[in-house]
Amino acid sequence: MPYFLETEGDLMMLKKLFIIIVSFIVFGNFFPANLNTAQLKGLKKRVAVFEFEDKTDHRVRWWTGQPVGSGMADMLTTALVESGQYQVMERTALEQVMKEQGLGQSGMVTPESAAQVGKLLGVELAVIGAVTEFGHKQGGVGGRVKGFGLGVKKLSAAVGVDVRFVDTTTGEILDAKSARAEESSHGLSVSTPDISFSDKKAFDESLVGKACRQAIQKIQEMIGQQMNNLAWQAKVVKADASGVIINAGAATGVEVGMEFVIYAPGEELIDPDTGLSLGTEEEKRGRIRVIDNSIGNGKASKCTVIEGSGFSRGDFVREN
Repeated sequence: MPYFLETEGDLMMLKKLFIIIVSFIVFGNFFPANLNTAQLKGLKKRVAVFEFEDKTDHRVRWWTGQPVGSGMADMLTTALVESGQYQVMERTALEQVMKEQGLGQSGMVTPESAAQVGKLLGVELAVIGAVTEFGHKQGGVGGRVKGFGLGVKKLSAAVGVDVRFVDTTTGEILDAKSARAEESSHGLSVSTPDISFSDKKAFDESLVGKACRQAIQKIQEMIGQQMNNLAWQAKVVKADASGVIINAGAATGVEVGMEFVIYAPGEELIDPDTGLSLGTEEEKRGRIRVIDNSIGNGKASKCTVIEGSGFSRGDFVREN
């Protein structure tokens, strides 16, 4: 049975429906323009995790034979890679740059050296730190049988890491925090005077391994907070008449159709009091659009020039 408008309310309802439909039609035309903005949120920023210093009282070795600081840094690196949220620099790349630049010869990574290496590798955030606590502690009652403690025990494992987050652009320490975790168990147990693990499975199932995982998770959350405050950027690898190639591709979330702005770096501004970089004077050179994001297995992209000229290798590529 056909429906007829009989009241003023019916008429108002029809008007509202008409406005909604028109809004979808009109504002829908803006979606393509906003699509690039939405896509840009998926860009993966770069992070470098340097080997942690071992400040624990005892020199426990990882199951692989590594020092605890190296093992914790590797565990964090693996967790970041598995998250799929960032482009994580390989440890070999960090060590190679440090060797070439003569950095870290003292055996310690400083905020300054981390920033220098990170800047050369195009990294937005560098993570350095020190393991301050790593081991077991036990309590309870019981006796000793042929050299082994036996009784009702409370066995705890604690892991603590002090971390610092460095902005590689300025060399500034953005934040310094501690990540600590503890795991414990109760029951009939035999004392273990030292820590040793035959393989990764044994480590993961141990109290120390579980405490490590918790500490790493806390550091991951801290990294996420810092990354939210840093701008994504890439660099120009090559620029000629055929277009521009940048060192970011599908592997870092770059998609065909995305547009970026290119800036030429100018003189670096150094604070005369602190010696820290205050950034550089930059000149906007133009805008590019990605036409191929698969170069180098997704590590680079080819772009066409929308506006501007005079692009050079090393120029900065940013969202706007």
